[in-house]
Amino acid sequence: MSCVFGFDVGSRLTGVAIGNTFTASARGLTTVPVRDDGPDWSRLDALCKEWLPDTLVVGLPLTLDGAEQPASRRARHFAAQLQQRYSLPIVFVDERHSSQEAAQRFAAARAAGLKRRRDAASIDAEAAAVILERWLSGAGSAASDDTSGD
Repeated sequence: MSCVFGFDVGSRLTGVAIGNTFTASARGLTTVPVRDDGPDWSRLDALCKEWLPDTLVVGLPLTLDGAEQPASRRARHFAAQLQQRYSLPIVFVDERHSSQEAAQRFAAARAAGLKRRRDAASIDAEAAAVILERWLSGAGSAASDDTSGD
C-alpha cells in the first residue's frame, strides 16, 4: 500500500487529497463539484486512473457528541458509490474540526504569503488532507470502519 485518497464530502464540493503510506504524508489535490446526481465522476475516474490509489479514506461528519447526522449519511452514500465504482477498500475517519484546521492552515499560509484569497477554494482539499493525515497517523481510527467487505 502506498497511494491513498482522502475525501471531504460536501454538498457542493468534495475535497480530494492524496497521501503516501510510506511517508505518512498528505496534501490537498483538488476539489470536485457535486451536482444533484452526485460528484463529477469523470473527474474522479481521471484522478483514480492517474494516481492509482489502493485505499479511499472518507471523512465522516459527526456531531460534537459523536453522533451521526444527515451529512454522515451523505458521506456513507458517497463511500458506497466509491466502493461500487472502484472496488477499493473504504475507510471512514472522524472529520470533526477538520474544516476549522484546514481554514487555520490556509490563514497561516496566507499570512506567510504562500496563498492568496483566490486559493480559498482549496480549503476543501486541505480539509481532505487533514482527514487523510489523521488516518495515516492512526488518530482517526476510532471512527474507522472498513467497508471493503461489503
